[in-house]
Amino acid sequence: MSSPNPQPAAPVDQSPAACAAQLKQLFPALFSGGAKPLKLRIQADIQERAPGVFTKQMLSAFLRRYTGGTGYLIALSKAQHRFDLDGQPAGELSQEHRDAAVQELARRRNLTETRRAEEEQQQRQRAQLLHDFSRTTLTPANFCALKGIALEALEPLLEQAREEEQARRAAPPPARRPDPRGQRPGGPSGRDDRYGRPAPRRADQRPPKAKPEAQ
Repeated sequence: MSSPNPQPAAPVDQSPAACAAQLKQLFPALFSGGAKPLKLRIQADIQERAPGVFTKQMLSAFLRRYTGGTGYLIALSKAQHRFDLDGQPAGELSQEHRDAAVQELARRRNLTETRRAEEEQQQRQRAQLLHDFSRTTLTPANFCALKGIALEALEPLLEQAREEEQARRAAPPPARRPDPRGQRPGGPSGRDDRYGRPAPRRADQRPPKAKPEAQ
């Protein structure tokens, strides 16, 4: 005879993505929509509410990835409470944990800005390399010796620079920001809207009539 309450077998796919989909289906109040700070020891609650569905390794891998995501850290830095599997508040969020999330977000932001600056600098260097190579009379070997790069690295760098130049030319020009006052300096108001000074009189413009003095 079969057991009256058979336990569901753990899914074959134990990746974090499969775990996320299963958790969203079982506990949509917590795992659907934007990230919410999880109740402490939420893994034990999941195993109790869904016995046999997830292995310990599967849940641990998912939770490490989930709680380390930028979206989760942003939610952690702003929330006041943690939430249980039903999406209900389940304990206050400590200031220590909020501060740790803020510090980690700042670290990631600084790291991203540093990487972006390095990438932009490398892109400028490749563009300069392409510019110099297109005008040099040196052999590729002598040119590489002058630039301090390996000969076999020259062509890949030049090809990347050409692709980046084509991408820059194909990119649409940046949109011009409208004047916040709706008028350019010297517009219909007859005044320089930025500094409040009268606009210069055109050569074909008659001088203003002098007002009669009061009698």
